[in-house]
Amino acid sequence: MGKTYEHIEGRIRDFIERQPVFFTGTAPLTGDGHVNVSPKGRAGTLVVVDETTLAYLDFGGSSAETVAHLREPGNGRITLMWCAFSGPPKILRVHGRGEAIFRDDPRWPEWIARFTGVDGPSARAIVVVRAVRVSDSCGFAVPFLDYREERTQHAEHFARKTDEEFAAYCEKKEHIGVSLDGLPALPLPLPPRTA
Repeated sequence: MGKTYEHIEGRIRDFIERQPVFFTGTAPLTGDGHVNVSPKGRAGTLVVVDETTLAYLDFGGSSAETVAHLREPGNGRITLMWCAFSGPPKILRVHGRGEAIFRDDPRWPEWIARFTGVDGPSARAIVVVRAVRVSDSCGFAVPFLDYREERTQHAEHFARKTDEEFAAYCEKKEHIGVSLDGLPALPLPLPPRTA
């Protein structure tokens, strides 16, 4: 039986912090726009800030649909979802409002400090999510999957790039500056990081 919670605390917070992967879901306001679902991983790249706020690092390597949907005027809707692939069955969703904090934002140093050890040149934004609804459901149909280890290719690949090389990489990729639906996504050229 599913339940709704007022806060991200106790066993809800513990569950979030134990999961090696989560998913984000966003969509533009137009009815015919592309809905986006993205898997997120890499240990240490998601933090529970307080009982209603989470934040995660947005890395380069793919498009910027999530950022575009969060930036769209009047939008900002985002859902984060975790599934228990081991242990008791559970699906947890945090519906909220998201904001992308970019590298040249004066708040960047304060926020990036929460991600010690996982920061790098490919960190292009920090997505801050303020929960408006927290709920779980049974997860009885979610299969058991064994977690082996983190994949290191992403971190290793981008660790070899300077900030300038990463900015050039972003400039060349399709759907980084503009979403599939023509919405502004990442600011290009990619802003340098604030100190």
